[in-house]
Amino acid sequence: MASCLVLLLSLPVWAEFPGSKPFPGITYEAETRSDPPMRLFVVKVDLTNPAVSLHVAPGGPDPDGDGEWETTLMTPTSIAARERFDVVINGDFFGIRRDKDAGSSPGYRRDVWAGAIGPATSNGKTWSVSKNKRPCLVVRKNGRVSIEMVDRPPADAREVISGNTMLVERGKAVPQNNKDRHPRTVVGLDREGKTLTILIVDGRRPGVSVGMRYEELAQEMLRLGCWDAVNLDGGGSTVLAMRKPDSRDYVILNTPSDGRERPVANVLGIRVKPSRSTARRR
Repeated sequence: MASCLVLLLSLPVWAEFPGSKPFPGITYEAETRSDPPMRLFVVKVDLTNPAVSLHVAPGGPDPDGDGEWETTLMTPTSIAARERFDVVINGDFFGIRRDKDAGSSPGYRRDVWAGAIGPATSNGKTWSVSKNKRPCLVVRKNGRVSIEMVDRPPADAREVISGNTMLVERGKAVPQNNKDRHPRTVVGLDREGKTLTILIVDGRRPGVSVGMRYEELAQEMLRLGCWDAVNLDGGGSTVLAMRKPDSRDYVILNTPSDGRERPVANVLGIRVKPSRSTARRR
């Protein structure tokens, strides 16, 4: 397994890294607001750039074969290092096997047995399905990317990751009943399916960043030019990390509400094919 150095950024550093164009086809911006206090992070991915590819990767290996569980928890940066991703965010909502002696502890620890709640496909292999249709980001083998409601990944899917609710559908905000503010991870597509937008919102940090409600997320994604958008897992799982362009070290750009990145069941990763000169440096 590849090793990597993970850096949690302090405020003076995160403003300088990674710049507005950290990789070809990738743009980045961070914003701080005061009313209410909020920190937002936006990554836009040019899906027409042939150097850019999207990938869904599980955590550790399937711990029980054909049993109930599908993977084991790993931190997003550990998964990213193994898969050589350049950008990584947390993915599906997931369930875990709870230790009998863990009491009320949530058990979000490396190697805990886990399963994605929604459909999941990695490199053309479907490893999770759902009893009910859920909103999913679907990457087909022909390269087309869409957001659609599925309970089982399409036969021609190469990568699939799922959320819990559509925030924007066909250019309009979807009415929501949830009024709670939390850290959030959201992905959206423009009308032509040429640009993927990732929105990360810090939360549970009074006076610094209180998090967003679903209806606020929908308005942000519309502002960012999304035609469709889906809410992924959030809370303590919310994380955005990037590889430093001159090394294999990863920098966590937001501030996870647990105080550190939480091990998760799977991630959405972005890999940018390096130029020949960049490949030599790496």
